[in-house]
Amino acid sequence: MKKLNISTFAVRNSAFTTVIFIMIIALGLTTILNMPRSEDPEVHAPTFSIIVVYPGTTPRDIEDRVVNPLEKAISALDDIKRIRTNIANGVAVIQVEYNYNSNVEAKYQEIVREVNSQRGDLPAEIASIEVRKFQPSDTNILQIALISENAPRVTLQYYAERLQDELEKLPPLKKVDIFGLPQQQVRVELDLERMAQMHLPLSAVTGALRSEITDIPGGSIDAGHETFNVKTNNYHTLDEVANTVVFSAGGKNVLLKDIGRVYFGYADDTYLTRLNGHRCLFVGACLKDKENISKAQLLYVPVLDAFKKTLPADIDMVVPFDQATNVNHRLSGLGRDFLIAILLVAFTLLPLGGRSAAIVMISIPLSLAIGIVLLQVVGYNLNQLSIVGLVVALGLLVDDSIVVVENIDRWILEGHSRLDATLKATGQIGMAVLGCTVTLIIAFMPLAFLPEGAGDFIRSLPVAVMFCVLASMFVSLTIIPFLSSRLLKPHAGNPEGNIFMRALKKGIHSSYAPLLNRALKRPWLTITAAVLIFAGSIAVFKVIGFSLFPSSEKPQFMINITAPSQSNLAYTDSITRDIEAELKKERLVKYYAGNVGKGNPRVYYNEVQENERSDFAQIFVELDPDTPPAAKLDFIQTLRNRWTPYPGAKIEVKNFEQGPPVVAPVEVRLFGDNLDTLRQMAAKVETLLKSTPGTFYVTNPVSLLKSDLRVDINKEKAQLLGIPSATIDQAVRMAVTGLTVGKFYTDSKDNYDVIVTRDRGGRPTFDAFRDLYVNNNQGTAVPLAQVADLRLETSQAVIKHQEKRRVVSLQAYVSKGFLVDRVLDDVIRQMNGFHFPPGYSYEMGGEIESRNNSFGGLGAIIIVTVFLFIGVLILEFKTFKSTLIVLSVIPLGVVGASLALWITGNTLSFVAVIGLIALAGIEVKNTILLVDFTNQLRAQGRPLEDAIREAGEIRFLPIVLTSLTAIGGLIPIAVSTNPLISPLAIVLIGGLISSTLLSRVVTPVVYKLIPPRVEPVV
Repeated sequence: MKKLNISTFAVRNSAFTTVIFIMIIALGLTTILNMPRSEDPEVHAPTFSIIVVYPGTTPRDIEDRVVNPLEKAISALDDIKRIRTNIANGVAVIQVEYNYNSNVEAKYQEIVREVNSQRGDLPAEIASIEVRKFQPSDTNILQIALISENAPRVTLQYYAERLQDELEKLPPLKKVDIFGLPQQQVRVELDLERMAQMHLPLSAVTGALRSEITDIPGGSIDAGHETFNVKTNNYHTLDEVANTVVFSAGGKNVLLKDIGRVYFGYADDTYLTRLNGHRCLFVGACLKDKENISKAQLLYVPVLDAFKKTLPADIDMVVPFDQATNVNHRLSGLGRDFLIAILLVAFTLLPLGGRSAAIVMISIPLSLAIGIVLLQVVGYNLNQLSIVGLVVALGLLVDDSIVVVENIDRWILEGHSRLDATLKATGQIGMAVLGCTVTLIIAFMPLAFLPEGAGDFIRSLPVAVMFCVLASMFVSLTIIPFLSSRLLKPHAGNPEGNIFMRALKKGIHSSYAPLLNRALKRPWLTITAAVLIFAGSIAVFKVIGFSLFPSSEKPQFMINITAPSQSNLAYTDSITRDIEAELKKERLVKYYAGNVGKGNPRVYYNEVQENERSDFAQIFVELDPDTPPAAKLDFIQTLRNRWTPYPGAKIEVKNFEQGPPVVAPVEVRLFGDNLDTLRQMAAKVETLLKSTPGTFYVTNPVSLLKSDLRVDINKEKAQLLGIPSATIDQAVRMAVTGLTVGKFYTDSKDNYDVIVTRDRGGRPTFDAFRDLYVNNNQGTAVPLAQVADLRLETSQAVIKHQEKRRVVSLQAYVSKGFLVDRVLDDVIRQMNGFHFPPGYSYEMGGEIESRNNSFGGLGAIIIVTVFLFIGVLILEFKTFKSTLIVLSVIPLGVVGASLALWITGNTLSFVAVIGLIALAGIEVKNTILLVDFTNQLRAQGRPLEDAIREAGEIRFLPIVLTSLTAIGGLIPIAVSTNPLISPLAIVLIGGLISSTLLSRVVTPVVYKLIPPRVEPVV
């Protein structure tokens, strides 16, 4: 009999094996204590946003002057996958996505170089062009509110900046930002009437300020043995700015303070922040890559506590969002599930007896320790998915040890010594254990090599399982035989084992043996019944439907408020205050962070902060931490029913979604050139979506045109009066937005924009054009009304591009109780019957596009996996028939998986599909043991049916035990409230139950119908 040398070495070199045993435990403990932790996996997508700010321009102007040239240049780069652009008033955001396997840092540098090379060809009036990386680590782990109803803004700013400085000193944190604070600036407000009386042109004032504010280093000089830097004069105080000479005439200087006032002020309010209805500033902080969020919390909590004690009585500090608390709660919950799983596994091992069960249980910490060390070595951290992978592995990693210990115990019962029984039993089962492990690892390979963001997001789960299962094989063939040879004893009591073992064997013999006999007598009837059961299970999948990723179970959600197009900040704020007043009455709500004019700071890995818009507000709602997921969903539905429709605004209550970002489950994209035609088509598709059963929150971004105020210059008259158009443009911009003339530096090296504008209070209104003068070439002031008229005109509010083509994206969400698949099929059917003019077309985005991205390329991976599967089985059994017998078990697991999803009300989600793929490996693993033992018995000369019956009964016990341990380990995940991971456990449990029961009958029948050739043992 062939013995595996590794087992013999481990048993005969006990001292060395003991040292390795202790080293593994110590290394595992050290790793798990110091391993980086985060709530979700780190995903690094080569996706970048180019944000162009071009104030005062319409979407059409930005499209022609900025977007089209940039898109043309960027699309010529290598490895570009998608270019999508969103153009609104004064801003364009170009999202560039490279092929997923591209190097993020290299591509970032490439796109920065390309944008910089195009900068000279773009309009000089562009305020800024910024290239941003999309990094999940840029999600805030802290959102702190400094609250005060009456403290001056400058006081709030002072304490917010102090807190910012304190947090920036902590090594694990990055990007500590202040939200809700307008930019402080030096404001120069001019008296335009006085300037007109003095015939003082605006260009003289701005020119004087620009020349004085420019700081040109004078270089350095040598004097004796020393070198001195030469500094020229520049501003240090506001008095110096106010005393700037802006004009000289008749021997008299006109100072800036003679025609205006200079003071420290703030930019116009564009973003208001509140917590629970109270005025505040937010301070957010992100965690650096590869840092441990739990350890970071130990650093920043004392800093926050100490800082709070320094605040004056009229300012309070509240921490409404601390992701570390959520992570610790989730990880401790998974840790609790882990302990429950270990107890359930231990319970299922009772039939083995105390010593055998103890030996098997030792394999758990050893295999997990090795798996965790390997996880860190390849760069993964502890997050919800890697921990789920460890829990899934928990029920699988004892399988090898159960089989080895049960086989050793059987040899001891036959009268062999402990050492002899250990070596012979391990040698007999060793190749089967190796084959089982390899097939199980191969089964998880498609999950480890899933493409795109979904694969990156899920990858730590299968990798954790693969490492732990690989470790369990090593442990089961080394340390487990070593411990068995020392600890197992001949049975002093009943030779059939303890009471649990005897009950299990009796149950197997009394129920299984007669059933197997009947099945072997009617093999074709058995196969027909199995095929019909499998066909029925496939039909169940059509009933339950498919979905990609579930909603988040966290007690948090967002409320998006969209006021009518072009609503000002004050109106949007009034709507937001009404919603906040209603939230205040709800007992489930703990915190609600109001953000008017901009989105809430980023607090979720696949959400980004909405850009500034006066007609938009967002409220981040946090419920009581103990709120069950079902109660949260009911509460969200209640709010949706209450606020749909809402007078004077559109209110959308949105849950956070797991997985890669998806704009909406249903998205229809219309392509074409003419904006008016696209708008007409979008109106029809909007009606179509609203009439489709199961849709809500239908969004059509081009349903309304916006109105612009056009300063219509009479160019002929302006030329007669000697007034260049640029002078008029400059005067209008000065009156409305203000002209930036440079930077003012304080002694503390803080810098502020110097803004020249007219005297006004608050946001600009039509009064900005009152008494507005422009100067001709001779310096004579001419009222603006003489050379220009003000008129309203309509234009497109937003323009979008996809791969350089104009596109309109219409979106809709799916109501509770409707299957996403059914709604999508209904929409596609109607869109296919839609009449499109020549040159116009549509495509589906949303969940359909995300599915294609998530599963695209999976087919090739599965093909490779299937052939690897077959190759390993052929290597082990040397025949195609044995391989076919083993693979015949796979459909039987699908039966239980589909029924389990149906009974628990789950759809066939992305994670459930992962469970089905993993299930195949687990089923095959169990069946290998049965087929391998049947072949061994036949090789010893047993008749075919006798070998089938004996192998079925003897191998039924370890197969049932391994299935029970796997189910025991998975039960805590299956009953957990996390909708991302529970379907995985539900699929595995259901599949294991059906395959364990059905395959013990079907596999022997298939073996009888196509018995493989077996060489007799000489």
